[in-house]
Amino acid sequence: MTNEKIPYKIYLSENELPKQWYNVRADMKNKPAPLISPATGEPLKQEELEPVFCRELVKQELNDTDAYIDIPEDILNFYKMYRPSPLVRAYCLEEKLGTPAKIYYKFEGNNTSGSHKLNSAIAQAYYAKQQGLKGVTTETGAGQWGTALSMACSYFDLDLRVYMVKVSYEQKPFRREVMRTYGAQVTPSPSETTEIGKKILAEHPGTTGSLGCAISEAVEDAVSHDGYKYVLGSVLSQVLLHQTVIGLETKAALDKYDIHPDMIIGCAGGGSNLGGLVSPFVGEKLRGENDYQIIAVEPASCPSFTRGKFAYDFCDTGHVCPLAKMYTLGSEFIPSANHAGGLRYHGMSSILSQLYHDGLIEARAVEQTSVFQAAQDFARVEGILPAPESSHAIKVAIDEAMKCKETGEEKTIVFGLTGTGYFDMVAYQKFNDGEMDDYIPTDEELEASFAKLPEVGNK
Repeated sequence: MTNEKIPYKIYLSENELPKQWYNVRADMKNKPAPLISPATGEPLKQEELEPVFCRELVKQELNDTDAYIDIPEDILNFYKMYRPSPLVRAYCLEEKLGTPAKIYYKFEGNNTSGSHKLNSAIAQAYYAKQQGLKGVTTETGAGQWGTALSMACSYFDLDLRVYMVKVSYEQKPFRREVMRTYGAQVTPSPSETTEIGKKILAEHPGTTGSLGCAISEAVEDAVSHDGYKYVLGSVLSQVLLHQTVIGLETKAALDKYDIHPDMIIGCAGGGSNLGGLVSPFVGEKLRGENDYQIIAVEPASCPSFTRGKFAYDFCDTGHVCPLAKMYTLGSEFIPSANHAGGLRYHGMSSILSQLYHDGLIEARAVEQTSVFQAAQDFARVEGILPAPESSHAIKVAIDEAMKCKETGEEKTIVFGLTGTGYFDMVAYQKFNDGEMDDYIPTDEELEASFAKLPEVGNK
């Protein structure tokens, strides 16, 4: 390594912004299982997906062979307003912990939406505009995706209808109002405005909702109106593709100072930010060029990786979407209402699920009180109030740094700080007032959900 002191923030120049997204599937020996039709059990073709998704995004979703895909100039120009984002050396956190570990975080919160979600939102809005659509529909959990997509649709003058998980709609009114400020129509999900919403409310009176519910409603809305398509903020391969700007920038910044990370840590809900951060590093592992310990961190209240089943399942609660093979808790699993952050999805990206199944990444589940304690510890020394989602990664990064303190190892740790937590103050208030507790689903609850997994694809 160079003797030059590593700066607090490593910035890349505008000219160093990635010009292509990286498609890790091209380097995977075991490709993710294809999306299949719930009616036939056969892999879905492009023409079968186009009634729901934008044409160009379907091509990206099905592309298992091209390692690099050019980023259109209009998207690059938008990226330049907030990218490249900084890679920060957490010197103050290292000192506070008294650890010999070197800790870095990739900060994705330096845009109005407050998170990494804008990286894919602008891409999906661009392709919708190129196709001549009137608008798009979507779901949002904690609200970061809906906020990002409202900004992107405003930029391209597209209509946007957002179905927001009801518990977040009620707990995060300011996030909701940012979406409305950018022109989005926001509906709490499940709602009485769709047939699927009505059905879910009838079967689960008083439910606080889930991403699976909101996805079902958004898809129904899109296919029921001419000139609209559905777009998704996580899980799908196309979304992970767009998010690889995170990992490509991270790797370029590390290479600039000849830094080799020992471990890379990211929070995991549906998998978009984790996949975006780690894909270039996983690619090196797959090609035998380097080795890294890669850790996915999920909430103990929604533990898809650590307690889920690797099986074909519906991507939504209303069973209107294709089946994906993934680590899943069952499409009808709804996290406890006391779950304060995002990361509420019942399944995990097919790409990440295959990588996890093949042992290329590992996973840990953490309880939310420990997550908020880590968030508080980080905020007090690093000066950023982190999103609850990001704080899952902070928790494990701190755990690993403390292990280094015990052993004397000087490991280099990189984690993804996916966004800021300034719209999450209800959750922070509950933590500060001692009113937050931990809920972990029982084996019986999960088995009841697993019993409803579809037979299609799983015989």
